[in-house]
Amino acid sequence: MLQALAALLTFQCLGEGVSYVFHLPVPGPVIGMLLLFGFIMLRPQTADAIEPTALELLRHLSLLFVPAGVGIMVSASRIRGDAVAVIVSIAVSTTLAIAVAALVTRALMRRQHHEPSAPESAS
Repeated sequence: MLQALAALLTFQCLGEGVSYVFHLPVPGPVIGMLLLFGFIMLRPQTADAIEPTALELLRHLSLLFVPAGVGIMVSASRIRGDAVAVIVSIAVSTTLAIAVAALVTRALMRRQHHEPSAPESAS
């Protein structure tokens, strides 16, 4: 578990480094996740090693939102003047996220429906 956690943190740090060095507008953890995805595509056995730790982290994902929630509460007085902009941006981004998720799900379901199932091998 420690090795998998170290690998996840390593890719997050690599993403932060890439974002910082190249002054990218993309958050470092997102870049790190893309780097991890690329690495897993090159070495699929890595996914098997990381999966149990990743699933355990996902089970406790709500705890990872506590610092963000506290930060919002602390900064609430600063964003009061921009409340309308914040509410509109949240509404628009949520609507777009739901629409994109629906379109991707629909496309994947169509693709799955049209693909012929692989013949079962005789054991």
